[in-house]
Amino acid sequence: MRVLFLSQSPMESGDTGIYTDLLRTFAEHGHSVYALSPRERRTGLPTELARVGRINIIRVAVGNITKTNLIEKGISTLSIGGRYLDALKRFAPGVDFDLVLYATPPTTISGVVEKVKRATGAKAYLLLKDIFPQNAIDLGMLSRSGPKAPIYAFFKRSERKTYQAADWIGCMSPANRDYLLEHEPWLDPSRVEVNPNAIIPRDLAGEDPEAFRSKYGLPYDERIFVYGGNLGKPQAIDFFIEALRENEKDPAGFFLIAGSGTERLLLEAYFEQEAPAHAKLLGSLGRSEYDTMLCACDVGLVVLDHRFTIPNFPSRVLSYMQAGLPVVTATDEVCDMGRIAEANGFGVAGSSASAESFLEKCRALTNEQIDDMGKRSRLYLEENYTSEISYELIMEHFNG
Repeated sequence: MRVLFLSQSPMESGDTGIYTDLLRTFAEHGHSVYALSPRERRTGLPTELARVGRINIIRVAVGNITKTNLIEKGISTLSIGGRYLDALKRFAPGVDFDLVLYATPPTTISGVVEKVKRATGAKAYLLLKDIFPQNAIDLGMLSRSGPKAPIYAFFKRSERKTYQAADWIGCMSPANRDYLLEHEPWLDPSRVEVNPNAIIPRDLAGEDPEAFRSKYGLPYDERIFVYGGNLGKPQAIDFFIEALRENEKDPAGFFLIAGSGTERLLLEAYFEQEAPAHAKLLGSLGRSEYDTMLCACDVGLVVLDHRFTIPNFPSRVLSYMQAGLPVVTATDEVCDMGRIAEANGFGVAGSSASAESFLEKCRALTNEQIDDMGKRSRLYLEENYTSEISYELIMEHFNG
């Protein structure tokens, strides 16, 4: 089978993650795999085809999307579709694709999906990773009325086209699927299924956690709670800072935060002004050092803004589970990640509406619970969140 994946982020050699691992799984099963990936203007590099393992990656020269102003980001995002179609004509002429895989966000490439389907007769599978623009409504970034209403209306139409282009939609969790069908009742439920975030689990036994603790001056006599990932508006940074302040009064442990994002400056200001004794802020780490960091910690944290009305399921939890870490969540009420973790014995569900309540859940964990939950965490990953399982779910639509 000939598979085309439309990526909205750069794909580099050696990358691991929910998309690259799924493509590797398709390739390992003997399928011919192509991926279109953006290459931002600041790199100064042209559009070109590269063979990475068994995957053909067409890196497409586009405008800057990250680390730029909103105007350039918007223009670049809207122009990706045309650039992708031109690149396909140039580097994959005559390839009749059988399957188009694509993901949200964003919701601006449905035109590419439709044109490839018409030209080749391919089926399309949407990996639904975010529900936009509702997430922006929840965080106050967009509005259905007022000056921002036209922007909302544009993206709402774009969202509908994204769903219409799909023959099947894979949702991250049961709550995610329920939300989509409730709010988009025109969708055929038989074409909407749960296909969770998934990876190819790797063995991290060779990592050196002691060296990591020594390098960054982390304590050996405190339990370390770690958050590693995006530091943006969805992550409720104000809540995070409040929790760090409360933790200084009655420590539940040591909190380690690593990452970058639009709200990181708030954390930097807090660390500079208050110099907490039981917390540390690191920058973004490479994949290898990130994995070592997780192995040096005791509990993984998932934090989401309590205002969300859409059920999110951040993929970073898979990295925690791969490292054998239990998970403590501080999220909105509709997110089912914490409930899934609690029901299956690998985590604790909390709310981001109360920093003290969140810390109480952290304090209540015993060493025995952490050890047991950590083992269950890795096992649950291997039995439920692997790329092989995701692959088989997709292939059922072709093998049935």
